[in-house]
Formats: sequence, C-alpha cells, structure tokens
Amino acid sequence: MGGSASAWPTTRPTHLTPPRRCGCCGWRCAATALLSLGEGWTEDGLYATGLGSDVELMHDRLRRRGLDPDDHLLMPVHPWQWDRKVAVTFAPDVARRDLVVLGEGTSRHQAIRTFADLDHPQRPQVKTALAIQNMGFVRGLSPAYMEATPAISDWVARLVADDPALQRLGFSVLREVAAVGYTGDVFHRAAPGAPQRKMLAALWRESPVGAVGDGERIVTLASLLHRDPAGDSYASALVEASGLPAREWLARCLDAYLRPVVHCLLAHDLAFMPHGENLLLVLRDQTPVRCVMKDLGEEVAVLCQTRALPPEVERVRAEVDDDDRCLAVLTDVVDGVLRHLAAIWDRDGVLPVADFWDEVASCLERHAAEHPGLTEAEAAYALQRPRFRHSCLNRLQLRDARNMVDLTDQASSFLYAGELDNPLHRGRG
Repeated sequence: MGGSASAWPTTRPTHLTPPRRCGCCGWRCAATALLSLGEGWTEDGLYATGLGSDVELMHDRLRRRGLDPDDHLLMPVHPWQWDRKVAVTFAPDVARRDLVVLGEGTSRHQAIRTFADLDHPQRPQVKTALAIQNMGFVRGLSPAYMEATPAISDWVARLVADDPALQRLGFSVLREVAAVGYTGDVFHRAAPGAPQRKMLAALWRESPVGAVGDGERIVTLASLLHRDPAGDSYASALVEASGLPAREWLARCLDAYLRPVVHCLLAHDLAFMPHGENLLLVLRDQTPVRCVMKDLGEEVAVLCQTRALPPEVERVRAEVDDDDRCLAVLTDVVDGVLRHLAAIWDRDGVLPVADFWDEVASCLERHAAEHPGLTEAEAAYALQRPRFRHSCLNRLQLRDARNMVDLTDQASSFLYAGELDNPLHRGRG
C-alpha cells in the first residue's frame, strides 16, 4: 500500500501454540482454542499459505519441547502484546504449557497492528489483538466475536461476486479467511466482560496485492485527505498528475467509491463502514478505477429486519430507525469523507465546492437511472433528502474514551446534535 517499507516499523510476529483442547482431561473438554476457517480453506492450507517453510520451523520447536504439533494451533501475536501483556497476564497458562511460546519466524513484516509480509507480500495479512487505546477503542479481538468472521466474510464476498452491477464497477472485498482465539484462561472461565478476554486472538485477511494489476497501485481512501508538511494536498497532486479535469477525476473516483457503497445499500440493505482506512482505492495513471473493501466481519451491517440471512451471518443484522438508515452514506461518506475533500479542493482552487457537490449528486442520479428496479429502495433511503441527523462521532469519544460504542448494538450508542443540510439535495438554496 502507500509509502515505502521504511516508513513503518519492521518486525516479526511472535508465535504461540495454544492447545486445541483442555490440557487437564485430553479431548473430552471444550476447546481452549478455536480456529475458524473460510470456504475453501483448511488448517494445513492456511499455515502453508501464511507461513511457508516457517510451519515446519514452528513444529520443530514444539517437538523439541516434547509436544505434538497435531495437538496445537499456531497463533501469531504482536511482539509488543507478548512483552507487555501476555507474558504477565497469562503467566499461569504459559507455566502450564497451555500456551507455548515459539518465537519469531523468518519473514520480515510491516506492521503496527496488522502484519503484512514484506518478503512474501501475496501472503494473507494477519490482524492481531493489541491492548492499546486508539480512537475510543482498546484494539483487542474477541475469540467469541470472531468465530463467525470467516463465515460473514464469505457471505459478503458471494453477494458481491453475484451482483453484476458491482462486478461492472470492479468492486471487490478482502476476505477474512481464518480466525483463531484462545479461551482457556481464567478470564474466560470466571470474568465475563474482562478486557483480558480480548488479548489473545488473530485473524488472517487476504492480501490487497492480489487486487492490483499491471500499471496499478493501491492507496487508502484516507490518503485523499492528506496534506504534507508543506501544506500540499495529495488529492490535488493526483488530479494534476492525471492530466484530467478535476470534475472528471472526481466522477471516476465516485464511480469507484460511492457507487458501490450506495448500490450495496439500496440493492442489499448492506452497509459497510467505508472510512479512510477500510477502503482501498486502486489507481491507474493517478486516477481511481475501482475500490477494495476490508474489515468485513466487524464492520458490516444489514439494515433490514426482514431480509433473509444465513444463521451464521445473523450477527450483522442491525436494528436502525428507518429515518437513520441513510446515515450509512450521509454520515460515513458525505460528512465523514467527501466534505473534507470538497474543502481541500475548494481551498486549493482545484474545484469549486458547488461543482463538487453537483458532481456527487449527479453520481447518485446516474446510478438511479441505470437501476430503475431500485426506485422503491431509493425512496426509502432518500439519500438526497434536504437534511439529515447530525451524528457526532467525536462526542462518543468524549463520553467514554475507552468504549465508544457497544459493538453488539452500535445504533443505541450514537449521539446526535440537530440536523445538517444535505449538500446532495437538489432543492437547496
């Protein structure tokens, strides 16, 4: 993705091997660690794809401790998490050899929380639990919550692949193909809600490298809002380098980004959380040509109570007031991303703000013209309504800096302050 390898810490994940079953009574007890796999994946295939020859290295380290690799699962752990949290918090589990520390592998990784293999970039990336606070959340991973993540990811991927409109737009998702979590500790037995229950888990996500073709590169949506230390805008520089008029560049960006998000909402009641780092833009000749969505298991929702869902996917159904379902676009895209880009370009003299919003409204209208079968959904969501409720995300952090929202009922956590004028409304003065 954007930037050189030297711009990020380079490290190697530590590996643990929690036992598949409780050590006290062999195979009769409930599992102390659970590996969930997506369609088409096996445990051996996951390790071979994700670790290569390091699988045998880790298994040899287990055998030297007198343990059978068939009795254990491999779990990547962030080195900081091991040093500062796991080694102390789970010391009894390590002493009992319920957790066996195997050390680092041989590949170099670029990482803060999610590890990208620098030596084998096509390998799945690994998202790890990290007990640090960032933007109102402690970045842990719950083994119980993640158990269904591969199944949810598979369902979203099938929906996207089976929709001809999304395929014409080149829209794709990065599947979360596997998740592993340790539950054999005292906190899972005796401390419901304890933060320690989110300290030992990981998931594997497809690498974005596979989404990039010849002559293409991939950047985060967040990069479009970046100004460098000299005050120069990255998005403005992309427009200049592309040689396209700014409005044409914006139209292509909206076709790559906004249209798939809107189509998923109108056609499937499926809402993503398409903020700056969840959405990846594929650029060709410095111009967006399509987008790739990630963070599916935790950050998708179906905003309809009657749409049929497989039992393993039911967790993503969200109860949202009918009048607030539009906020999946009007808050997360219009207020959260596009208004900032509009202000940057207006200030830089790239594109007047009125022309910017006219093009965004035209994007929605082009989609409506091409999909007359979605007229009823368009009326229900009313994305071009005159005003919409102002959802105050910053106030969530001020209210509770450690737990912004309840992930099991996010809608009930939101805070509102009046209404905002909708810049996409054609009747605005």
